[in-house]
Amino acid sequence: MHSMFKVKTPEEIEIMREGGQKLALVKKELAKMVVPGALPLDIDKKAQEMILSLGGEPSFKKVRGYGWTTCININDGVVHGIPGKKPFNDGDIVKIDVGIFYKGFHNDSAFSLPAGNTSTKNQDFLDAGKEALKKSIAQAIPENRISDISIKMAEIIMRRGYTPVRDLTGHGVGRQLHEQPLIPCFWEGDRGKSPLIPVGATLAIEVIYTQGDPELEITEDGWTIVTQDGKIASLFEETVAVAAEGPQILSA
Repeated sequence: MHSMFKVKTPEEIEIMREGGQKLALVKKELAKMVVPGALPLDIDKKAQEMILSLGGEPSFKKVRGYGWTTCININDGVVHGIPGKKPFNDGDIVKIDVGIFYKGFHNDSAFSLPAGNTSTKNQDFLDAGKEALKKSIAQAIPENRISDISIKMAEIIMRRGYTPVRDLTGHGVGRQLHEQPLIPCFWEGDRGKSPLIPVGATLAIEVIYTQGDPELEITEDGWTIVTQDGKIASLFEETVAVAAEGPQILSA
């Protein structure tokens, strides 16, 4: 069952860790720019500038047809949003997804935060995603199954009153931005049919969830995916390596 994983050597994981630490620096700077009146496109330009200056390349520019360094989504936007010139409003929930390609390997990470002030409800919504990410990453241990990650993620999101999406998943990551296996945000059916996690697996574990229904749709730009009911969505993602002693977050 391990065959679907592209298992990495300790040396390859060290390279990915180096890239992940560079990505963490980028994320820190981008988060500071999420304020009312800021333009998504300016954040995207900053991301590209920093990634190049750190010796990496933007992962997302290697995706066929996509010309940006980040995906930036606002409120009902879930993933793959093209960074544009519409300024953030106070209270917008902003999601930034960004990847670095460094010395032959990708790191993929995403975070969500409010521009300016936010309601207690929206803060709880964001906190739920952070908790779900932390606890689902803790399931990424050798001989656990991918389903253990998904089950824990859904359990926390749903316990806190929110909905995991069904049509989008986390994924393996490494020489390719998207590798096997897929890591769903929920689990249905037999837990045991899910692949066992080997030492050396590198996973982009991604919590994608909404305040309303799970149904999504693509907007006319052909990229941006939004909630059908217009409710707010969020995502949190880190690149994680599975070591014998447990999960190591590479992108934090």
